[in-house]
Amino acid sequence: MKRTSDINVIETRTLPAPARLLAELPKSEAQAEFVSRARQEVHHIIFTDDPRFLLVVGPCSIHDIESGRDYARRLAGLAREVSDRVLVVMRVYFEKPRTTVGWKGLIMDPHLDGSHDLEAGLRMGRGFLRDVLDLGLPTATELLDPITPQYIADLVCWSAIGARTAESQTHRQMASGLSMPLGFKNGTDGSVQTAINAIKAAAQPQTFLGIDLDGAASAIVTRGNPSCHVVLRGGSSGPNYSPAHIAETERLLARAGLPTSVLVDCSHDNSAKKPERQPEVLRALLSQIAAGNRSIMGAMVESNLEAGSQPFPQPKAALRYGVSITDACIGWSETERLIREIHSTMAPRFRSAGP
Repeated sequence: MKRTSDINVIETRTLPAPARLLAELPKSEAQAEFVSRARQEVHHIIFTDDPRFLLVVGPCSIHDIESGRDYARRLAGLAREVSDRVLVVMRVYFEKPRTTVGWKGLIMDPHLDGSHDLEAGLRMGRGFLRDVLDLGLPTATELLDPITPQYIADLVCWSAIGARTAESQTHRQMASGLSMPLGFKNGTDGSVQTAINAIKAAAQPQTFLGIDLDGAASAIVTRGNPSCHVVLRGGSSGPNYSPAHIAETERLLARAGLPTSVLVDCSHDNSAKKPERQPEVLRALLSQIAAGNRSIMGAMVESNLEAGSQPFPQPKAALRYGVSITDACIGWSETERLIREIHSTMAPRFRSAGP
């Protein structure tokens, strides 16, 4: 019989069922309590009158576990110092969408050698999330593959759907069943309406194909996720964090019957993909807050131990410690200054919030 399927498939590797991996690397009671509490705090900042600033900060992607732990330890100490006005959430990004080709993240290629050992990547990712939570840091990630959440979502406090996938029905359905607050980024063309449509879809009950914890193909039925919001990241037409852009986003959200709550990604097109401009974007947001804006509730910043990025692929032994192999980042010293500056300049919002 003429073959009509799997013509271009050269191998199928069986992965452990999510339940098996969760049993091997279980979350502790303390971790479960912390995740639940952190999700609630994030929700309050986004949707209630909690005046704290939500800062999602960290490496563009985690490619080296040891440098990632080093970064997390430093961030955890600083986060405790500023916790009265700033809720710091660490970027723990394991999946990277590629425009054409390139390294797709720790889960997909954990050994950085093209072997694509997904089983090892899932274990490494889950283990790293547990390490970060044990430091008292909430975790954030972008969920790209719809199967991944079954393996790691119970350890994630906030998640994002990126600009390339915000219009995807698959990702909107996935978001409807997730248990954490989630930000939809505006489209790559800058369209905020794309994110608004995604929020409305994800808030509704959905039924879609997926896998259960035992790895069986299943019809997943959700109740809808009420904790989704907009993330502005600029677009092909330029940045979208100015007072005029924020006001237009507020108008669109209000027209859609959604809370006027906005988080701004200081990277990507908002910084013209120049990492050194991220502080400039953040300071512009703080100026708007100082002038009385109440809808800007937080920001995202790409940061690592060292500034910049390094080319990849190259031999692992040649990689510089603490330097991104995906998007370029600001370094730790600038990150520390920036977080302290946020804490200082948020004081007026607390005074205006009253007792």
